[in-house]
Amino acid sequence: MSSKIDSRSWLLLVTKLVAQQFPKWAHLEIKPVELSGIDNRTFRLGEEMLIRLPSAEDYALQVLKEQKWLEVLAPHLSFSIPKPLAMGQPSKHYPWNWSIYKWIEGESINALSIDDLDLQIIASQLAQFLNELHKIDVKGGPSPGLHNFWRGDHLSVYDTEVRSAIKELQGFIDARTTTSFWEKAISSRWNKSPVWIHGDFASGNILAKDGCVAAIIDFGCMGVGDPACDLVIAWTLLDNKSRRIFKSHLCLDPDTWTRASGWALWKALITMRDWKTTEVMKQQKIINEILNEKA
Repeated sequence: MSSKIDSRSWLLLVTKLVAQQFPKWAHLEIKPVELSGIDNRTFRLGEEMLIRLPSAEDYALQVLKEQKWLEVLAPHLSFSIPKPLAMGQPSKHYPWNWSIYKWIEGESINALSIDDLDLQIIASQLAQFLNELHKIDVKGGPSPGLHNFWRGDHLSVYDTEVRSAIKELQGFIDARTTTSFWEKAISSRWNKSPVWIHGDFASGNILAKDGCVAAIIDFGCMGVGDPACDLVIAWTLLDNKSRRIFKSHLCLDPDTWTRASGWALWKALITMRDWKTTEVMKQQKIINEILNEKA
């Protein structure tokens, strides 16, 4: 599928797919979700369902994984997560599997003002979710790989990309300090048994109601491995006080937090590199907080 397909064409496509593969739902209204994301094109199906179509082949690898594992994880978690209701099949109109989920009420934290959020409560709730996730049996769970862009693997998988980004951004960041910090971040490894990870534990994948966490969505990058990648939200959403609360509720060693800050640094650097004009100040702030943070 081309990433250049316009919104109307996506709507026509999903309408045709539902009519052909799930005729019992063909009478329901289909409309785009306002914040659809990049990995998937997302549509509301009636009042109680959601359709997600991968936008590219790399993301299509995540569909079968979500269909299999979300129902395994759900009983162990206090927060709502997506519930698969059906899986669409590849066809002549669309080459990959796709999913229909139960609709979850709530607003993406990305769409809310920080003033509308109680970050201290949210920090403790996010830690609670991760603690519950880490206790779930990982038997048979997917190891890091292309399906989740190596989330849960050793941070050094992005070493070449980070060093290249640092070189490109020398006019925006302190290259020497950033490189030194990065080298420290990749110097340790997770030395315990692998745990479940969400893989894309970001504000856009957290739904809120009344200023608190209502649900965690988009488990496409889930897997089992090092939990450090799921801690990036400490710098991308939380402030100093709520970050301390988040950390205090998670029993993780200092090396894991250093790797976590390395994941956050990687994300900030590649975002600056790719979106310099719109994101530079925000990502510079994140990088400065990472580099200047006291243990």
